[in-house]
Amino acid sequence: MNIFLKYFLAWFPMLILAILNGTLREFVFKKYFGELAAHQLSTVTLLILFAASMVFMVKTFPPESSTQALWLGLFWMALTLIFEFGFGRLRGNSWETLLHDYHLWKGRIWVLIPIALAIGPYLFYRLFKN
Repeated sequence: MNIFLKYFLAWFPMLILAILNGTLREFVFKKYFGELAAHQLSTVTLLILFAASMVFMVKTFPPESSTQALWLGLFWMALTLIFEFGFGRLRGNSWETLLHDYHLWKGRIWVLIPIALAIGPYLFYRLFKN
């Protein structure tokens, strides 16, 4: 099976983790920490969950090269952004609403998620290469 197909299929459990993490943010974190802190905590939690997923994938289905690992990460990032913005637009959200979580100057750190997806496979490939 093609490695891109394997990583495509592995993206779906990561999507489920993201949805569960968002549910935790909405129903637990916000209640105890407020909206901004819940967003930040949820982002960090998802980074940890995604890192564990990436380690599993890179160890189980190692890329053939650093370049391939980087392309796989960019592939995951593209899938995530297409889903996030596509689904958001289908739900009728404005671009302003969809981009709200990317405002670093307002304490919104969601941009770390696509960055981590883009470079994570490369970083873990390099870490476990030997």
